[in-house]
Amino acid sequence: MSAFPRLSLLLGLALPLLANAANPLDDEVRAAAHDVMAAQDIPGLAIGVSAPGLRRLYYFGTADRRSGQPVDAATLFEIGSLSKTYTATLGGYAVATGRLRLDESAAQVRPALASSAIGQASLLQLATYSAGGLPLQFPDSVTSEDQANAFYRAFQPPFPAGSRRLYANPSIGLFGALAAQRLDEPFATALQRHVLTPLGLSHTYLQVPAAEQAHYAWGHGKNGEPLRVNPGVYAEEAYGIKTTAGDLLAFVEANLNTGRLSTPLAKALATTQQGYYRTGPMTQGLGWEAYAYPLPKAQLLAGNTPAMALEPQPVDWQHPPLPASGARLLNKTGSTNGFGAYALFIPERHIGLVILANRNYPIPTRIEAAWRILQKLDSRVQ
Repeated sequence: MSAFPRLSLLLGLALPLLANAANPLDDEVRAAAHDVMAAQDIPGLAIGVSAPGLRRLYYFGTADRRSGQPVDAATLFEIGSLSKTYTATLGGYAVATGRLRLDESAAQVRPALASSAIGQASLLQLATYSAGGLPLQFPDSVTSEDQANAFYRAFQPPFPAGSRRLYANPSIGLFGALAAQRLDEPFATALQRHVLTPLGLSHTYLQVPAAEQAHYAWGHGKNGEPLRVNPGVYAEEAYGIKTTAGDLLAFVEANLNTGRLSTPLAKALATTQQGYYRTGPMTQGLGWEAYAYPLPKAQLLAGNTPAMALEPQPVDWQHPPLPASGARLLNKTGSTNGFGAYALFIPERHIGLVILANRNYPIPTRIEAAWRILQKLDSRVQ
């Protein structure tokens, strides 16, 4: 492990303005950031918190160890599979506008899949990783959409669609592609037009533009080597978002306050937050994963274990889906080879929290850090 970098803290405040003096929340955020960066050799970290009457952004360390460039409000991080919540929102928008039904089969949208097992899977099963056991990643030989279609047509599910959850990029990736197809636009165009722009996420990208490249952090590998994500088939749909802490927090806040949005987008976000089935300690939404709140930390950790991501899990479908209401904590992790992200929100308490890092570090460590901060946030609204 290399020497722990000198931390630099920039504290950003949004209205209503808060006193500059240290308070227990600031102290806990600083301590949690210091501890996790030291333990995991994380070069840079950004944390955003939101609660009634409070919005703060914190920046620590460097976006690139080679240059020493500090993490700040403009720093772009890869968020990996947290991107799935944006894809789910686009799918929800297609549903809200009558362009798509979650009970449709994949073949109804893409007739080329008609003779395949995956073609018979529903859009909801694809979006919730329950389409029959698609693998976590495409085989290395799949490098184009035509090859992806051939892979889907040839795929033989190891278990019946709807019977097991197995986390899979090709599953929600196809869902996102089919949603965009029904919206008659390329995925990137549809996401920008129907999700990112209406939500005011002006520093959220699938492809970082040239003018923003200087703000794009470098991820750091196990040996400190600089890394960025390699694009692949349906990478945009499954793990392609790059964003700032402020924009990610704004996305979380939109999920907390859907009533302030236009009807289709509000319905889209509500669709992502519904509970479609229970599996183990958590309830699966579209992208988001939910728990009854309050809950013990052990339950949140249990819902984010490697087994939940890498092994088939039995599912208990909810008919009708559990509504997007009540006391619940929703969360999602995201990783690329060089980055690690985590977001959670509690609608009933209007609390949101995001943590972005330019190293892929263990998910339990992310949750432990978030839990520390959450306790301070939650104490403010009790």
